[in-house]
Amino acid sequence: MPEDTASPFPDTDHRIDLVVRDADVRTLDAERPRASAFAARDGRVVAVGTDWDIERLVGPGTRVVDAGGRMVVPGLVDVHTHLGLGGQAAAWELTLPPASGVTEILGAVRDQARALGPGEWVVGGTVASPVFQAVGNTGMLAALDEVAEGRPVMLRDDSLHNRWVNSRALEILGAGDATPDPPGGRYVRDAAGRAVGLLLGAPATDAELAARRAVADPRVRDLRSARTAVEILNSVGVTAAQDAAMMGAWLDVFTELDRAGELSAWVVASMPAREFVESGPVGTDLFDSAPRRRSPHVRPDFVKAVLDGVPMTRTSRFLEPYRPVGGDEGGDGGFTGDSLFTDDELALLLEAAVERGLHAKLHATADGTVRQALDAVRLMRERHGAGPVFHLAHPEFVHPDDVPRFRELDVVADASPALWFPNPMNGVIARQVQEHYMERVWPLRELREAGTSIAAGSDWPVGAALPDPWLSIETMVTRRSPDPLFPGSLAPEQAVDLATALAAHTVNAAEAMGLSHETGRIRPGLSADFIVLDRPLFDIPVQEVHATQVLQTWFAGRQVYTRGTARATVS
Repeated sequence: MPEDTASPFPDTDHRIDLVVRDADVRTLDAERPRASAFAARDGRVVAVGTDWDIERLVGPGTRVVDAGGRMVVPGLVDVHTHLGLGGQAAAWELTLPPASGVTEILGAVRDQARALGPGEWVVGGTVASPVFQAVGNTGMLAALDEVAEGRPVMLRDDSLHNRWVNSRALEILGAGDATPDPPGGRYVRDAAGRAVGLLLGAPATDAELAARRAVADPRVRDLRSARTAVEILNSVGVTAAQDAAMMGAWLDVFTELDRAGELSAWVVASMPAREFVESGPVGTDLFDSAPRRRSPHVRPDFVKAVLDGVPMTRTSRFLEPYRPVGGDEGGDGGFTGDSLFTDDELALLLEAAVERGLHAKLHATADGTVRQALDAVRLMRERHGAGPVFHLAHPEFVHPDDVPRFRELDVVADASPALWFPNPMNGVIARQVQEHYMERVWPLRELREAGTSIAAGSDWPVGAALPDPWLSIETMVTRRSPDPLFPGSLAPEQAVDLATALAAHTVNAAEAMGLSHETGRIRPGLSADFIVLDRPLFDIPVQEVHATQVLQTWFAGRQVYTRGTARATVS
């Protein structure tokens, strides 16, 4: 009987660039959830099947990756990060360990100050929320001045919304005891009216701009920062990311890398409606520049609006008052926080986005602004139908009545950062809000059961010096910290299963970012973006998922990161 030589994949030819075999492939593709091998040509997957099927496609020059039975999944997709800021922090700035107290921070600032040249700022972070609150006095300002030895200092808090600066920085900013608070922010003062060096909201952007003006060669610095950011993401398995507030200067940097063939990730940009953290053209001036800043892997497809602040500093907008704290705004006045947009302003912004064919990511951390955002989306759906995509970022607190509205209005829950477990930031939040709020914080299970698409992101460098999707995946399931310093669980009834958590970091996020035809699954026609893992996620205790290591990361069919374990040969 003659041997059957017909290809099981008639749409392929024998010019196959890459074959992955002997793998436990979790494709995240509903049509074929599991396989043991796949093949790629010109950076795209062309066939998925068994080892026997795919082996027949190997030809001269095919690179063969033998995964040794290891788990292979699509490249992870981070729906909410800050690439420029994260890369900049990793490449150039002072990195403070998460548990740093005042003594450690002051010592690190002194060491950094002594290592810098004339005119340079000490810039870094992050300062944990409990520490940030504790340094709000003139004594700590004097201590920061002393270790800085005359240099300006700017340290970011773990929300990225606020800064701790010293007197030299305040002098450069032209900010003193009598300086009026700007719209959207304030200078923290003590009971005697003296500025203590804490900048909340808008003044933080002024400090960032002042520090940047002191940089000798911003272009060289930014290119290195961008490369560093993508290298870090690739090392933890991320091959696509949405920058949650990308200014035009950063768009130009990533587009330049892409056009030079140096970019190893898909980048979706959210262009700010107003200045946030960084300074530069925003709003329609920035939106209208999107077409010329687009490249094959850089997609400036979203606008970004920050509707409120963060609950740690009582700048989120709730439906119910914050806990009383005595004679300030959280006391007898029943303070609920403010939105940074009026309803009319938000509607005008979303109209401007839709008429340009853009989508929107809306920062709303508390139930008041969540409701405001959903009301605005309802208006857009009534006017424009199902076309535009809307993300609601950081929905920590959602009123039960609003949970089903996410699905009804087709709103993506941008569930980042990875803070759905006990940690110092949540401890500070619990002291600000009424007790019942923490019982349902990050209501992921309710949203999932209501049919909401949950897409996860790191929010890097907010909250952590490096992105950690594996910690995020694990704690979506456990609602516990793997660190014994933070025992207990956080709203455990809101846990989801591992499959949901993995989908939130792959296929769901890709769909939310408009990349479902490019990445997020291992499927014929999509980019060959995948990672080889050191452990089988579904066959180990979920409490071990956070320790997962990526052995190889591939983007568009080329290897962009390796730990040197999986073998590759060329036929």
